Amino acid sequence: MTDRLTDRVALITGSDSGIGQATAVAFAGEGADVVVTYFEDDKGAKETVRQVEAAGRRALLRQLDVTDEAAIESVFDDALAEFGRIDILMNNASVDSTGKEVAEMALDAWERALRTNLTGPMLCCRRFIKERRRAGGKGKIINVTSVHDEIPRAGAAEYCASKGGLQNLTRTLALELAPDQINVNNIGPGMVLTPMNQEALEDPKAREEQVASIPWKRAAEPEEIARLAVFLASDDANYVSGSTYYMDGALMQNQGQGA
Repeated sequence: MTDRLTDRVALITGSDSGIGQATAVAFAGEGADVVVTYFEDDKGAKETVRQVEAAGRRALLRQLDVTDEAAIESVFDDALAEFGRIDILMNNASVDSTGKEVAEMALDAWERALRTNLTGPMLCCRRFIKERRRAGGKGKIINVTSVHDEIPRAGAAEYCASKGGLQNLTRTLALELAPDQINVNNIGPGMVLTPMNQEALEDPKAREEQVASIPWKRAAEPEEIARLAVFLASDDANYVSGSTYYMDGALMQNQGQGA
């Protein structure tokens, strides 16, 4: 707790569980007020609000489908009415792959992943940028990608394509927003113990099998990702933009071993 985000306002999509929830709590611990959003898990989102308020900060709770342009605009309107500004945007809401190979993939599964994991963040960034420019510039955007923005995974084309697209959206925005001093960076997690890895959370044997290819032989905790997000949201990262920070226990460095 170093008060690195004192009196700033952060909007975090998908902050009802996992990385989003841990980051909301970490931001509040550093002095930020938080706009907490969720798609379906209102109970989880209310728990996030409880923890933000327990840290002595304000929280605004809103349901949000990031594939809905009008819903995004409405949440931003409400956040601005409540807090007067938004200093930090974290695009965390995401859907996983269906496990289908391309030859068997339904078009709606492909489009759902692209709309949730790529178009939604673009729409959130677009509104955030307009508001930051009205405020005279500066601000922080953090996009949550994945090791799979670089490492392809068979049976996950829609997920890998959407995360790779988000990585390049970040790089492009870093160039476009440099004159505004708006920093844009990615966090690329490997395996994290969140509801997206529910089997590993519930079954120690399954977890052991899944971490076997990770050099550190464990998955990350959401709070570890949150600590990196705090750095990227703070003034400590004012000269960092267009970068992807992988947190994967050296998984990406292990891919060529045994070849």
